[in-house]
Amino acid sequence: MNAEDLRALQAPLKESYKADPAAARVTLRASGTLGEGLSCRLETGRALIEAGLHPATGGSGAQACSGDMLLQALVACAGVTLNAVATAIGFELRGGTVTAEGDLDFRGTLGVDREAPVGFSAIRLRFDLDTPEPQDRIDTLTKLAERYCVVLQTLTVPPAIALQVAAHD
Repeated sequence: MNAEDLRALQAPLKESYKADPAAARVTLRASGTLGEGLSCRLETGRALIEAGLHPATGGSGAQACSGDMLLQALVACAGVTLNAVATAIGFELRGGTVTAEGDLDFRGTLGVDREAPVGFSAIRLRFDLDTPEPQDRIDTLTKLAERYCVVLQTLTVPPAIALQVAAHD
């Protein structure tokens, strides 16, 4: 896909959203079913994923880890966004990789140390690009990819989260 194709694809959407801002608001959903043992089964629309405990908390490693899945979502979103922005600005991108690393202290998750954080204390996102473009264009691409990556922006500027519990007898 080139920049012209991308603009043609997105132009009607952009016009619709300008005319009716409410049309741009979409609610995404995910749900899971509590599974055997200490697992949760998720349907992605493409596959069934069974998530479980990370080995550092007693898991076998046979199931997906939600921390890994969060980093994978960041990599997927950042990669797609980078590709879309590169296409939109006519950036010559021959290939590359996207990597995310996150630091966890499992003492917090296991309740071993109340001072230890629960969750990632740091996340590093890296793009390794195969491109002949000059550094100023690489900087522009990176800045735009960072600005428009939904998962990165959600992690950087966290939304309000509401937790509800419904118990059935």
